[in-house]
This record gives sequence, C-alpha cells and structure tokens, in this order.
Amino acid sequence: MEKQYPVYTLKNECNDCYKCIRGCHIKAIRIQSGSASVINEKCIACGHCVTICPAGAKKVRNDIDVVKALFLTGKKVYVSLAPSWAGVYDFSKEKMIAVLKKLGFAGVSETALGAQEVSIQTAKMLNQADKGLFISSACPVIDDYIRLYKPEFAKCITPIASPALTHCGLLKDMLGEDIKIVFIGPCIAKKNEADAHPELMSAALTFDELNYWIKEEFIDVETIETDENCKFVPEASYEGALYPIEGGMNETIKRVGIDKDDVTFIGVSSLESFDRSLQNISPDKIENKIFVEALGCSGGCINGPCLSSEKSRILITSDIYANTQYRDNVPKEPRKVVNKEYTPMPVEAVEYSIEQVTKALRKISKHTEEDELNCSGCGYASCREFVNALIAGDAEPSQCVSYMRKIAVRKAAAMLRCMPSAVVIVDSNMEIVEANDSFEHMFLSEDMYEVFASRQDGLTGAAIDRIVPFSELFKSALDTGKDIHQEHYALEDKVFDISIFTIEDNELVGAVISDVTKSEMDRSKIAQKAREVITKNIATVQEIASLLGEHMVETELLLNSIAEGYDPNTNEDKKV
Repeated sequence: MEKQYPVYTLKNECNDCYKCIRGCHIKAIRIQSGSASVINEKCIACGHCVTICPAGAKKVRNDIDVVKALFLTGKKVYVSLAPSWAGVYDFSKEKMIAVLKKLGFAGVSETALGAQEVSIQTAKMLNQADKGLFISSACPVIDDYIRLYKPEFAKCITPIASPALTHCGLLKDMLGEDIKIVFIGPCIAKKNEADAHPELMSAALTFDELNYWIKEEFIDVETIETDENCKFVPEASYEGALYPIEGGMNETIKRVGIDKDDVTFIGVSSLESFDRSLQNISPDKIENKIFVEALGCSGGCINGPCLSSEKSRILITSDIYANTQYRDNVPKEPRKVVNKEYTPMPVEAVEYSIEQVTKALRKISKHTEEDELNCSGCGYASCREFVNALIAGDAEPSQCVSYMRKIAVRKAAAMLRCMPSAVVIVDSNMEIVEANDSFEHMFLSEDMYEVFASRQDGLTGAAIDRIVPFSELFKSALDTGKDIHQEHYALEDKVFDISIFTIEDNELVGAVISDVTKSEMDRSKIAQKAREVITKNIATVQEIASLLGEHMVETELLLNSIAEGYDPNTNEDKKV
C-alpha cells in the first residue's frame, strides 16, 4: 500500500481561495472541481501551504500510529529531538525526557549531535577543496528544491546526509543496529526523509503531533516526575544546537577551524531568497570557495511550519543560545559520516505551442495583450503562467477572476435584458445603478428616452424620483433594510406589482416591477362574466323550482282523489 504524502488537502474544507497557489513558490498545487490538492511529484514538503491556508484545509500526515506500531515490535525506540525544542518548550530537558519516556520511548537523544558531525566533515571538505560553490545538505526542502528545480546545482550540495540522518547513523553505531529512531521537530520534510531512508529513520513526528499525543495521553508536564536517568543519550550536545537559527551552521563550522582564510560563508533562508541567490551564477565559473548555509524556512528552523509555538522568534532564538554549550576544542575528525549523493531529478518544464497557448487564452476571454492583466488573482504570477497550468490540467478557467467577472456580468446583463419585468437597482443616493430595457420602456416618456439614449451611461446616475412617482418605496427599503411588496399599485391607467429587495443594507436595493394592467382587466372581465352566469343560473334554478313546485301540487291533488275513490270508508260515507 502506497504511503500517503506528508501534505494533503481536506477537499470539503477547501474554499477555493487559491492562497496556497499564490504562496507556493514552485506551484505544486492542482485545482480540480474547485479544490486545491498537492501535486506530490512536484512538492518539496516545505509546508508553506499548510501555514497560510485560511480554512485549515491543508493537513500534515499524522504518524503517531506508526510510532505506536514501532513500540509493538519489541525493539527499543529512541527519539532524535530537533535542537529547536529548547526554544519552543518552556520546561527543562529533564521534563522533556520524562514526557517522551512516558509516551514509551527508550531514550532521548539530540539531533544536534549529528549536526556537530556534519559541521566537522563539512569543514574538512572545505579545507581540502581548491575552489567552488558548496551548498549545505542540512535542509531536505533545499535539497529537493535543487534536485527538482535547480538540477545544475545538485553537484554543489555537500555529499553528506542531513544532521538528522547522520544522527540516526551515529545512534545505531552506539546503541545497536536494531534500534528504531523517531525524529521529532518542526519540519514536515523530515517525513520525506524518513520515507526515503527507513533503514536510518523509522518515522518523523512534528511538534504539533507531539503536543497532540501528550494531550491524548493526559500527561501533566508540570507534575511529571524526573530522576537521574532523565539525561540525553549517549551525551548532551554542544554547538550543534545552533543549527535551527539562520547562520548557526556557519558558526559551528568556523568553530571547527578553517585552515585557509579564503572561504566565504553565506547564510540564505527561504526558498524565494535562495532562488534569487542562484540567479546569474554558473557553478563551474566560481574561482573561490563559497559555502552557502541554505534553509527552506525564513529565519531558519525556528520558523518551521509545525513549530507549534506562539512565542516570539526573538525569545526562541534567545532561549536556544542560552541553552547551548560550547566546546573549547572541537574534534577535527567526525565520529560518523553518512555519505549521500543528491541526484538531479528535474521536473520537466513543458513548452506549449503558440496555438495551444492562444486557444487556452481564448478560453478565459484573453484575446489581446491588453486583456492579459497579470493580476495574480488565479494564484499565478502571469496569465501566461496560468494558461500553461490550464493546458497541463493543473488549473481551471474559474480561477481567472476577470474572466469569471465577465461571465457574471454577461449572464446578469442577458437576464436583465430578456426579463419582461422592469428591473432597476438604486443606491443610497437614490440614483440608478443599473436598469434594464423593460424599465426604460415602462417608465420613460419618448422625450426622456431620447435624452437618456444619447448618454453614454444611459440611466446610470439618474435620480430615481425623476423617473418613477413611487421613489418613497426605495427610500423606505434603504432606510429600514426590509423588503417591500406593493400589489396593484395604480398609476394613471396602469396597475403595477412592485417588489423591492435589499442587496446591501442601507447601500443598495433592487426592484422588480411587473405591469399587471392587462391581467387585472382580464380578471375584471372574467369576474363580470362569472356574475352574469351566476345570475342566469339562479334565474334558471328559480324557474325550475317553480315548475317543479306546480307539478308537485297537481300530482298531490290527483293522487288524493284516486285514494279517496278506493277508500271503502269514504264510499260508505258517501252512500249515507
């Protein structure tokens, strides 16, 4: 079963605002059915989309259950704790270790130990090199960005595994090859490292996940007990604890000792800054030694996407410095080196034909160069960049704000134009904002029609009280914010049904006005005919009743005479 990518989208939560596209430096976002999803093969897991998503639809894969499964293997599971923890958490290292042991870990070690080994090996490489551009391998976001998007610089990445992977190798050498190691820190990209190197790092958790897990287990950090065993294994770190701060790696390399004075140390943080720093540079033409400490997050790891802290970054930096110890003599040889080659895997930039681009531009009503606003509302820097994504299937026409506005205006205009009822929109100044043809024909005299027809804006801006005699209804709707429905409003020889509704409270109202004169006249005629039919029916019924009554009397007299003729008593009386 394929493992879920570290960053994913809750589609039902996505509000198609395109903020993630605007914020993604490499545009590794695809829009389908209005929902933004990560393009895994293009993504470098910087996590910027997670931090800026206003709806919280971008999520980070939760690996807590993966770690719990490691506990069930019977193997000892250790933590590689990112050095930024010292600035994030306001409790002692003893309590941090006690908390992690309470969760089930056999021990806790500092990733900074691996950072120290990386610095020693990097210093050794720089001392031995003649010239060239060297880019640190400490940040997996930068490593993947170069491999995918700046492949010509892949050979410049120092061929050393990251501090986290180096630390895992060091722990396995010291504590046994069969141990399991879980990295915990502010970085999402470390999950990619764990997925790619399970032989070293079994899993990676973020500080967000750690905090959730602590709450889930109802661990009270304030009251948790510590003892003499609450120590980092195999030892505490030193200058390697500076790595999460911009410039921290450069400082540790300098502390190792650089034999020559011809190394230029440069610190660059954030993808945008790093991208700009590589512009107009050919790595083969560098005549001196330049080392670039490159970090994907602005300001360093202390601005990681899952730092899980509201503390000021100044205070976090200060706390990290305060908790860092320095060695008087830093070894010249590393205890552990994990070699790693960074193979270019460029994302191919597809070139589309002029015909394809032109056709895609027409889809969003871009027919001339002036139509290409390059407003970035779609999330892309230019209309051309957007249509390239459109052709690739990574974008949808609905992302173009100006196009959707044109469509909306056209639809509204078509509806207004075709409606038999009069439609008018009035603002708070009692001036017409929009009116359809039916309104003009219904309420403008011939003279007024000619006047307004000559105006470029037509009825726009005209005072409503100059056009209709019932402007007080508009005024009332604007003042009260309540809808008004006036039936059978008589105006000269006409009868109207008027419905006024609020569009924006106290700012904008609209009205639909129907001429019901004919239908009212038809109703009157029908009522008159009905009354005539009823009168005629009543007369007929009365006549029928009269005839029936007469007939009943005659019948009754006849029957009585017959009865009397056959009654013996009656005959007897007659004989007497």
